[in-house]
Amino acid sequence: MRVRICAVGRLRAGPERLLLDDYLSRFDKTGRALGLGPAQVVEVEDRKGGGMTAEAALLERAVPEAAALWVLDERGRKLSSRDFAQELARHRDDGRGELALMIGGADGIDPALRARADMAISLGAMVWPHMLARVMLSEQLYRAASILSGSPYHRD
Repeated sequence: MRVRICAVGRLRAGPERLLLDDYLSRFDKTGRALGLGPAQVVEVEDRKGGGMTAEAALLERAVPEAAALWVLDERGRKLSSRDFAQELARHRDDGRGELALMIGGADGIDPALRARADMAISLGAMVWPHMLARVMLSEQLYRAASILSGSPYHRD
């Protein structure tokens, strides 16, 4: 199952970009034998200032047809890393060839896009910078692949 992180805004070169690339590379290597990956990041930018609605339209264009859609939202389900891994495996096992994970802009995800999503997940009650949310999500993808492969990376 291919994974696409669709995010509003551009991540410039720097430590966040290095971490993101590292975790996605690890996910690709670990997930390959599990039928997970490759993963890629698609960045969109609303240059006209249309707000959440405009961002939602740009994000939707980045989603492959028939992909499962998960949005990151502070009101979403708070999953443990094991639960996240199991949800990933369930979608893969259900024959979903694509998963799109959406990260909105500063104001979050448009309510209409959130309503259309297969699942809304939260990275916790704290608010995180959108650039760090990408890194945290990519680490959880790698952690999920590690859990599913039986690797000792994840410890309970």
